Amino acid sequence: MPPSRAVSLGLFAVVAVSLASGCQMASSGLNAQGTRHYLQGNHMAAVQRFHEAMQTDPANPDSYYNLGATYHQLAKVQSNDSYYDQAENFYNQCLDRAELLNKEHVDCYRSLAVLLVERDRNDEAFRLLRGWTERSPLSADAKVELARLHHEFGDQVGEEEQLLAAVEVDTFNARARTALGRLREAQGDYAQALANYNHSLQSNHVQPAVAARVTALRSAAVSDPLSPVPATPTRVVNTPTLLPLQ
Repeated sequence: MPPSRAVSLGLFAVVAVSLASGCQMASSGLNAQGTRHYLQGNHMAAVQRFHEAMQTDPANPDSYYNLGATYHQLAKVQSNDSYYDQAENFYNQCLDRAELLNKEHVDCYRSLAVLLVERDRNDEAFRLLRGWTERSPLSADAKVELARLHHEFGDQVGEEEQLLAAVEVDTFNARARTALGRLREAQGDYAQALANYNHSLQSNHVQPAVAARVTALRSAAVSDPLSPVPATPTRVVNTPTLLPLQ
């Protein structure tokens, strides 16, 4: 290869990396601005910033997720079907782009499932999350989200099946262990509840509610059962939170 050709290729590589890094930084900054608007209740200003972030870095799934989350909130506040449609569209685009990066976007899967249930499309919500578990059999997060959906519909058998599968692939997954602890406590198996809570705290010690249950169970104060798993609200992100496929 002639020397001049080698130099040209090297320069192109440096420029390409610099441009990619610059786009990611600009997109993150715009997402951060949009998040501030969202938290202040300025949803249309948030939409504008998230659109700018999407245009700056079209490959970033978080921008699509943030748009979906914002339109989702607008849809609930205003009971607007058009906003629901836009939210669903952006959630799906988020998942498509995450898949291209060989990533899984837990918040997006969860929020899309919530949206489908809100629109009385329960079967589609289950198909969405079951499909995720089938495509990513080693993902504990996929199984935990499907377990959450079973929990919401009062299906304790389905919930338990998914949580046991989650800890089988990731023994110390904090979310799976916490949910399994709550399930065991509800079933009256306090020894197993305590064991699962302790496993969860080993992975993530910043869980005040779980730590409180451990203290209560150790004191045999089991008359005050742990509150049900709170519904995780739709939220926006200002930094990438994608999890690698396991």
